[in-house]
Amino acid sequence: MSDAVSQKVKELFPNMVACRRDLHKHAESGWTEFRTASIVAKRLKELGYKLTMGKDAFDTNFMQGQPSAAVLKECQERAVSQGADPELVKLMDGGLTGMWADMECGGGPGPKLALRFDMDSNDATETDDPNHRPTKEGFASINKGAMHACGHDGHVAIGLAVAEILAGMKDTLKGSIRLIFQSAEEGVRGAGPMVEAGAVNGVDIIVGMHIGFQANKKGDIVCGAKGFLATTKWDVCFSGKGAHAGAYPQDGKNALLAACAATTNLHAISRHSGGVTRITVGKLVGGQGRNVIPPNAKMDIETRGETSALDEYMTSEARRIIESAAHMWDCGYDIKVMGGTKSGESSESMVADVEAIARTMPQFTNVMGVIDFGASEDYSHMMTVVQQNGGIGTYIQVGTDRAAGHHNDHFDFDEEVLESSTELAIRMALKYLGK
Repeated sequence: MSDAVSQKVKELFPNMVACRRDLHKHAESGWTEFRTASIVAKRLKELGYKLTMGKDAFDTNFMQGQPSAAVLKECQERAVSQGADPELVKLMDGGLTGMWADMECGGGPGPKLALRFDMDSNDATETDDPNHRPTKEGFASINKGAMHACGHDGHVAIGLAVAEILAGMKDTLKGSIRLIFQSAEEGVRGAGPMVEAGAVNGVDIIVGMHIGFQANKKGDIVCGAKGFLATTKWDVCFSGKGAHAGAYPQDGKNALLAACAATTNLHAISRHSGGVTRITVGKLVGGQGRNVIPPNAKMDIETRGETSALDEYMTSEARRIIESAAHMWDCGYDIKVMGGTKSGESSESMVADVEAIARTMPQFTNVMGVIDFGASEDYSHMMTVVQQNGGIGTYIQVGTDRAAGHHNDHFDFDEEVLESSTELAIRMALKYLGK
């Protein structure tokens, strides 16, 4: 079986590369992955999976940070013009682009194994440097302001290859398979509404995988992660009153000064003895002109905490400061939650299983156990819920050589990682579902 898995993965490798490059060329950011999701859904149906998508895959009460209706419509039209199935795209109205696919195995009862693959690109513009491989070879993004600068195009290609191989061996496996194709991972927005709709219901084992990141070079593998930071993303709008800055400044209510007062005091929130905390005002804009008392200001902020409780401490303090700053300058304020996810840590037993499998694969020459992640990833929400319900999960990072760091406009990766990642995922399925 081991040789057969390796051979099948090698046979699919050219298809994986072609898929990855097609998705890279047609990059789609969070909640707008209409073409990507259409391709995924069509292929999963062909392979015999039962799909849950559209309104059934999301609790819209928990959706955050969606583009406007006009932008979503424009992106749907673009997706269709670039070859997406119009009927499938229609099912995703409102940005409901994520889905999960189920398949019962033929070998009798067993656990439910879920694998999560994220689909969205970054809100970024890809470099036009003629030495950039996607530019040279004709697969750089053609969609303005969207670029796969984190490798999620590769994740989708891996997911579809895994789907094909597992479908072909379902009668030799026990239990069931669930493949989760998640939208809007960037900005940690997609997992929550999918979990609330049932994406991880009944899941006993869950696997998340990312190419690169802390696995810095080809041959590296990180088998688990701890220290996922819980995070909350806010857009904060201050509303004041405009007035002539020279003649009648007393008639104005300065929203920009309210926002500035909030900015400086947010960064003064006391650190917590319970663990690591973070806060960042990443963007602040406001006002209308040099001779107008600013009637408006907007801040894009985020909090983070080593645990979900610590992130809640940060958001509670942040809300208090924002409210106080608004009152001090006699302005109104509005807080809109744009994203967020839970903290998490890989299950020890599963990390050990991944290590054991990785050591049997010659592709991996530097096998690492658990690493402190020190950042946020939407997958941690799914993994934590599975663990709270009695299951196990881990987050794997598979090493690859990169042209530049993640979220950089020169990002590209060695596509051999598609092959090693797919083989690892199949060997994990055999570990947990093999008869």
